[in-house]
Amino acid sequence: MEKDGYFVERCLDGHPDDFRHLVRRYQPVLLAHLAGKLGSADRAEEAAQEALVRAYFNMSKLKEPGKFFSWLLGIAGRVAKEQQRKEAVRRQREMIRASAEEASPPELSQDYGLEATVAGLPEPYRQVILLRYYGGLSCTQIADQLDMPLGTVTKTLSRAYALLRDAMQQKQEANEV
Repeated sequence: MEKDGYFVERCLDGHPDDFRHLVRRYQPVLLAHLAGKLGSADRAEEAAQEALVRAYFNMSKLKEPGKFFSWLLGIAGRVAKEQQRKEAVRRQREMIRASAEEASPPELSQDYGLEATVAGLPEPYRQVILLRYYGGLSCTQIADQLDMPLGTVTKTLSRAYALLRDAMQQKQEANEV
């Protein structure tokens, strides 16, 4: 059995058909790895295909041809994360769309001070505040949508409240001066 480095070198030397040997060797392992990460055979197959294509087109960047498999796993991990992010965004958009269809538009304050303060919060805090109060989602729903533990959501929400209180108090004190 030829080593991975041999096939990588052959591909780099103008024999791209030799990549099929690497595909045959690692595709089943890659599918199993990605199915575990992504929880779906279809998504795993899509991610494995994308990882193999990226590996093929970026083979010249592989510094140690003998470490092809670990390099391929790194690519597959990045592809899986990208897929998970896209799926989370898709779910988030669906939930927002569904809640927008069900609920009446949220009430905004007349002076827009609160909304401006919320808009100034760091991203994770702003996200939970917007989903909780303007999206009308429960903490459990937010945890599902953002794919994070419930405790993290409640802790983030608590910290967001503290930041909002401090920012609103500073605005009020600045207006009194």
